[in-house]
Amino acid sequence: MKAFDWIRQYLRDTANLSGQLDVDTAAENIRGNIFFRGPNVWILAFSIIIASVGLNVNSTAVIIGAMLISPVMGPIIGMGLGLGVNDTKLLGESLRNLLIMVFVSLIASSLFFLLSPLNLANPTELEARTSPSIYDVLIALFGGFAGILEQARKDKGTVMSGVAIATALMPPLCTAGFGLAKWNMHYFFGAMYLFTINAIFIMFATYLACKYLHFHQKSFSDAKTASRTRSVITAVVLLVTVPSIWSAFIMIRNNNFSTNAQNFVNENRMYARSYIYDYKIVNGRNRAVTLFLTGDSLTDNERLDLIELAGKYGIKGNELKLTENALDSNDQSKKLVEGIYERMDRQMAEKENEILGLQATIDSLNGNKIPYEQITAETIAQYPSVTRLHLSQGATIGADSTRTDGILVIAFTKDYMAASEKLRLENWLRVRLNTPSLTLMTNEE
Repeated sequence: MKAFDWIRQYLRDTANLSGQLDVDTAAENIRGNIFFRGPNVWILAFSIIIASVGLNVNSTAVIIGAMLISPVMGPIIGMGLGLGVNDTKLLGESLRNLLIMVFVSLIASSLFFLLSPLNLANPTELEARTSPSIYDVLIALFGGFAGILEQARKDKGTVMSGVAIATALMPPLCTAGFGLAKWNMHYFFGAMYLFTINAIFIMFATYLACKYLHFHQKSFSDAKTASRTRSVITAVVLLVTVPSIWSAFIMIRNNNFSTNAQNFVNENRMYARSYIYDYKIVNGRNRAVTLFLTGDSLTDNERLDLIELAGKYGIKGNELKLTENALDSNDQSKKLVEGIYERMDRQMAEKENEILGLQATIDSLNGNKIPYEQITAETIAQYPSVTRLHLSQGATIGADSTRTDGILVIAFTKDYMAASEKLRLENWLRVRLNTPSLTLMTNEE
């Protein structure tokens, strides 16, 4: 129990905020950053341009830059502070400035996308901000907690930069502007919903933190007003959260279906006497997997077996659609499958040639292997003065980088070996080892 008490006390001391916060200065700074005037006007204009360009060219780095310089978070945190300290005037001013910023951002980004000549075929950065889910709620909520703590602590750090990137307020607004410019309501409403999630939950996190950190409160005129305010906050939070939970459920469901369908196709490319050469996955209410097969037509039993096999991957019978191009009825399909087989034959031939080449290299190395023990025994039998041999294969590199491959032989002898005898031994070794490049050295032991 002592260990448990020590751990609990250690965690309590580590997470203690006492003496590290200055809520009065934080409240003053928040109040000063809610207004849309002076530098904030220009900073907003710059961030709109940067975010719109980044979205238009699909540049993540540029979009992150717009997140960092956007002043939109100021009035949102101001709204949270106003709710948290019961300051209706601050709440109203923050809301008014936020609405102005949102309006200006939508108009400016819409004009940009109307004038921009660039239309990407696959605008992934735009599409990524049209389907928010409960995960975006969590990001905004905990980002808001981090933001208000950074505002309140005495020793300021770089947390606000991270909060700005995580909660991403400007890119959704510019994506909504793109939706207006192209009259694409899916983009507009999806992006505005993401912005609303971020704004509401940053505000809600600020509200909770102000209550927990004991920011100086103002008193409501009556208890009925206080109760009504809490009810409105609860209703707004629930109204925003519930659709995001459903969106997350749909996202997970679609992702699982796509993954299962891909696994099903990849593991069953060859089925019966047919080949799945392509497939199409459709998510949503009428989700389905369409398989494009070529080869011999499937029999009724083979179709039933394929549907049963798909069921093991979580694909229902009515979700599996087959499009067959039988060889005997479709010349184009015949050419397609012939091309597939030709490509496979070509790849197999290339692999076989590669294997043959490697085998030839191995055989060559084995053929050049020196029979050390046998050569040594034969040499000692013919030249009794030789006690042992050192044989090695290698290359000799000259000063001009020329290379000569050969064998080096060092003969260790009991006594001095005459030059004639050494020459005779050297000639014999050349014949025995079947190499003209041989160097013989003697060493008297």
